[in-house]
Amino acid sequence: MKNASAQLLEFSALKQLVGRWVASPMGHRELERVAPSADAAVIERVLDEVREAIEYLQAAAKPQGAAHGAAVRLRFDLPDTESAVRRLAIEGASLEAAEILLLTEMLDRASDARMILAAVGGRFPRLAARAAAIGEFRPALKELSGKILPDGTVADHASVALQRVRRDVERLKKQIHESLERFLRAHREDGILQEEFVAIRNERFVVPLVAGQQRKVEGVVHAASGSGHTLFVEPFETIQLNNDLVRLSEEEAREVHRILREMTDKLRALSPAISRAYAVLGELDLLFAKAQFALEFDCIVPRFTSGAERRLTLREARHPLLEDVLKRQRKAISPISLALDSASRTLLISGPNTGGKTVALKTVGLLALMAQAGLPVPCSEAEFPVFDQVLADIGDNQSIQESLSTFSAHITRVREMVLDVTPDSLVLLDELGRATDPEEGGALGVAVLDRFRAAGAFTLASTHLLAIKIYGANTPGVVNGSMGFDERTLQPTYVLRLGAPGKSAGLDIASRLGMPPHLIEQARAAMSSSDRDIAKFLSDLHLKLGEVEQLRHALEIERASLAQREREIAKESAQRESAKLKEIERRCDLLMTKFEEQARETIETIMQGAEQHKASERALRRVARTKREFEEELEVTVLSTQNDARQGDLQAGKPKIVEGARVRLKGVREPARVRRKLAGGIIEVEAGFMKLQVSEDDVLEVLPDTGDAGRKLPKNVSFQQGPQWSVSFSEINVIGKRAEEACDEVDKFLDSAALASVQRVRIVHGHGMGILKKAIAGLLATCPHVAAFHPAPQSEGGAGATIVELKES
Repeated sequence: MKNASAQLLEFSALKQLVGRWVASPMGHRELERVAPSADAAVIERVLDEVREAIEYLQAAAKPQGAAHGAAVRLRFDLPDTESAVRRLAIEGASLEAAEILLLTEMLDRASDARMILAAVGGRFPRLAARAAAIGEFRPALKELSGKILPDGTVADHASVALQRVRRDVERLKKQIHESLERFLRAHREDGILQEEFVAIRNERFVVPLVAGQQRKVEGVVHAASGSGHTLFVEPFETIQLNNDLVRLSEEEAREVHRILREMTDKLRALSPAISRAYAVLGELDLLFAKAQFALEFDCIVPRFTSGAERRLTLREARHPLLEDVLKRQRKAISPISLALDSASRTLLISGPNTGGKTVALKTVGLLALMAQAGLPVPCSEAEFPVFDQVLADIGDNQSIQESLSTFSAHITRVREMVLDVTPDSLVLLDELGRATDPEEGGALGVAVLDRFRAAGAFTLASTHLLAIKIYGANTPGVVNGSMGFDERTLQPTYVLRLGAPGKSAGLDIASRLGMPPHLIEQARAAMSSSDRDIAKFLSDLHLKLGEVEQLRHALEIERASLAQREREIAKESAQRESAKLKEIERRCDLLMTKFEEQARETIETIMQGAEQHKASERALRRVARTKREFEEELEVTVLSTQNDARQGDLQAGKPKIVEGARVRLKGVREPARVRRKLAGGIIEVEAGFMKLQVSEDDVLEVLPDTGDAGRKLPKNVSFQQGPQWSVSFSEINVIGKRAEEACDEVDKFLDSAALASVQRVRIVHGHGMGILKKAIAGLLATCPHVAAFHPAPQSEGGAGATIVELKES
């Protein structure tokens, strides 16, 4: 993307604003490389990562304990290790201890980031994929751990040799101190000592003597004080010890160098991975800085449109640099909203001076650059085409060195824009046609705007010129807009309103700024009547637009209120339905309990009394009756509850009842058919074998008429009513029949009894020779309907009959 207007739109200042949340030097280097791109795929990829980073920071801000997979805030406050990373790539170069310490700290932080983001890869896959490029450094860090102390020195335990040398050094230092302290005690009374302490000069231990007294002791003078009154002398008795100390110090330095070289070589083996980890940390630092910027300035991730669906839509857009300034002043910013598409690509903004027209243009231009640079934008909604360049002429480009007047600089810049414009350009023109005669400037401005419109570019221009305002009102594809102005207070409102041009209000603003009233009146008198009429027309138009806006706002509130009421009604309806279902369940439970109690009483009746046969028949009839009553009551209960919701509709508009219609009546289970309509709202209906006269108010609903289709069976299909309980299914007599014939009749009898839900039957077979009894016993033993069988009691035939208990169906 061409960035010719980036400086004019203060894109560098915007990057500095984002840089407040960049913590590391590598992150700042990544920020320096941020620039708008015209590659839609690259922009979308970067913005997808920014969206995830915003969600990650929001998740990390919520209390969530230490559960695995929790979003943990990452830290990037690291010192600069760029020089150390680069030196690793140089074969033979050795890093200093402090550099290795900083490098291991950076790798440790990178490993933490890799582990933390990998744990949340399911929720934040793009962040995890970015962190996955960081290599595995834990084994190397474990090997190097603790060998360099926090102060940047190599630890004693870094090697056995270093530990031994340093132990010898400490022993020698102690010997030298003891020797020099003996020397000081011995010469305390001689007057040759300047002070009683041991000093170090030229890396050797010495004592301070009074100048001129050094000949009284044997030793080597190493230095003198600044005043010359003190000489630092090394006594002969410690020279050899100091020599040994120097030798050991050199041996220590060689061992330290060897250790550092060895540690550097271990890191050099990982040099490509370290360079990549360094880069990824910078990328992640910048990514989370963008996300934090988005949260601080209430930004969103913009969308991009293409082809015939290209749109430039901004809702409640704010200039981030202006908002930052106003935040520090504890003032609120006035957002702007606009919408352009492929059919209307040009927006003309007019209105008063100091009304915010230039800020509106800069806001649109800067937000377009931010979006294409992969930065979130401060809006509630944002859609952009992918621009190949942003062409802007904003501000006064007057140049004394180039001998350019304001108009010349303006025309020079506009000429370059006319030559560079493409259908994918965004054009921003501030005060088009300014700094010259209004008539000529207006004509030139119209020609320039028409050129940009014909090129297919999205164009935003501000103007005070009437000719350009008229062009905007009469040209298809051009939208007029105005910056708000309060006629009562003579103050700009900074609100962009689309649909009508605005008036300049120059005289009103001049009056507010203190211009003498008589000059204002003189100026008004000098205006032509057409100018005054146009100014008045625009003022009236804006008053009407304000009233329309108030009505629109009131309608929005009313619409929201109605939507809320609909939600409440739906909720109340759902609660009523739930209560009805609970009532149905309660009634069913009561009916089931009643049925079970009556069934239990019936069973007890079966088991009691001397006349068990008659009692059992009465009990079975009672069970069947109770079961039938239960089913009818249940159906009536459920139907009445389900029909409650319909009754309101029936009352509002009764169903149309015609002769021959099928209807459902209150309190009648079976559907009925209307035979004829009588006077006084009475209808004659036929329900089964019954003929009734009922009121039309008793009709619950009109059923769809299925004719006779519902009663006809498919071809070759017949229906036979199954057996119902009767006395004939409680006993069978097979006396005098052959065994085979008797078994067939008993088998059919048991099938019918089972279908009729009979629980106990008696088979009378007589005594005889026992052949018939034995055959029937064999049949009962294999019959699936039989639960048990036994000889009848004496009152029911004794051994000449068999009682059979059938299974419950």
